[in-house]
Amino acid sequence: MFAYEKRLQYPVNIKDPNPALAKVIISQIGGPDGEAGAALRYLSQRYAAPTREVQAMLTDIGTEELSHLEMVSAIIYQLTRNLTPKQITEQGFDAYFVDHTTGIYPVSASGVPFSADYFQSTGDPIADLNEDLAAEQKARLTYDNILRLVDDPDVREPIKFLREREIVHYQRFGESLRLVTDMLDERNFYAFNPSFDKPKKKKK
Repeated sequence: MFAYEKRLQYPVNIKDPNPALAKVIISQIGGPDGEAGAALRYLSQRYAAPTREVQAMLTDIGTEELSHLEMVSAIIYQLTRNLTPKQITEQGFDAYFVDHTTGIYPVSASGVPFSADYFQSTGDPIADLNEDLAAEQKARLTYDNILRLVDDPDVREPIKFLREREIVHYQRFGESLRLVTDMLDERNFYAFNPSFDKPKKKKK
């Protein structure tokens, strides 16, 4: 069960609308390395995690990713509120506007709608945690790219916060991977599936 607290994890107070910027940042809602995929990935993977510690970590980070989804949605909303038709057309927001007005819709910066194909849940903790490590690095890179395009400090500060959290998540997934590999009977975890396969005992 989740307890919802009616505040953003980091404040978002954007004064100047900028639909062109919103069109870029929206990738962190529904893009291939965005927050929707991250939340669903970790909250799905937690059931097959082999220890309470790893289950709790996946639950914690998956829940936090939901709060990041809320933050990015607030950024998009504030960048697109009270737009004039001229701003919508001149800043390239017209195609999105025709389909969604200024509602929040999970889509990538290139216009591709969100898909569950963006993430995996295999039931194998080694495979899943390695995917999670890569996912956090790709999310961090996406935020890096957004920061390269953003000058507005009202937008930069919450984006910088989100980027820092991806780095923390990466570290926690690394700790979890170390915990899981230390549990294995066979150190060569490339040769055996640690969840299901056990090396056959040699007959005497």
